[in-house]
Amino acid sequence: MTVHPTQDAGAAVAALRRGGLVALPTETVYGLAGDARSPEALARIYDVKGRPSTHPVIVHLPDASFLDQWAADVPAWARSLAEALWPGPLTLIVPRADDVLDAVCGGQPTVGLRVPAHPLTLEVLATFGDGLAAPSANRYGHVSPTTAQHVLDELGDLLDDSRDLVLDGGPCPVGVESTIIGAWDDSPRLLRSGLVTVDQVAALTGRPVSLITDDVRTPGSTAAHYSPRARVVPVEAEDLDVVAAELSVPFGLIALDGVDPPSAEHERLASPRDDVDYAHSLYAALRTADDAGLSVVIAVLPPDTGVGHAVRDRLTRAAAREVGL
Repeated sequence: MTVHPTQDAGAAVAALRRGGLVALPTETVYGLAGDARSPEALARIYDVKGRPSTHPVIVHLPDASFLDQWAADVPAWARSLAEALWPGPLTLIVPRADDVLDAVCGGQPTVGLRVPAHPLTLEVLATFGDGLAAPSANRYGHVSPTTAQHVLDELGDLLDDSRDLVLDGGPCPVGVESTIIGAWDDSPRLLRSGLVTVDQVAALTGRPVSLITDDVRTPGSTAAHYSPRARVVPVEAEDLDVVAAELSVPFGLIALDGVDPPSAEHERLASPRDDVDYAHSLYAALRTADDAGLSVVIAVLPPDTGVGHAVRDRLTRAAAREVGL
């Protein structure tokens, strides 16, 4: 049976308490949430997504006071970062508490934690009263959903109308996943880029941010990820005409508003005003390409500043995936 979207936070809490899954809106993307203390709920999240069991999930918390229930030995600088940026699009990878399930962490000694900045989901979390595991509400490796309809398009046939829900909180305002910062010693590490930038983290912590990951597995860190069915071709603006001329098929185009379109036959999928708007519209544009049956999308990369760094990262990973997977 079809799962119908709702805006009833109370119904979402009831579904979670009876072991169901709930697609929740956040400021970044929609997450597929389940009780992070429940092995059964976690197993079902992995099954519905088709996610490898070694790939950790992020636990979403009601507020920063829950940090010590899920983490151990959190550096002082990481606590100050949480106080400054939670609720918000920041995930901290910290040493896990002893009772955190292996399934949450992919068997690693760390756990990913954040407090999302969406009123409906904060209401759900406050009423539920504990952490919810909530990776993006899509099949593993696919384009993340930024609307409730995207969730239904992706997972509608895999959710159970008798126990699961899709909570409709409207379009996600940020549009790309949270920044992930490694926080297990004295050095902040950038593990995934997002709206929160390296410069912000450095300014708030008074510490330089390392790009050395120490081979920690984190969400969205695989070389190929965030992929539509269409082949994604990222290009710099100065290379657009040359790349477009080499294509023998009509293609979709994502480019900042000021970028002149090529003469080759194409469909403009998005014309974002700036890097923030690019992040907001990116995943919806990739889904539009698939809906239109396009086989190729050319994405003109935004400048590598601000959230533009995250957009470039997502497009690079989307392009790394083989067509048809």
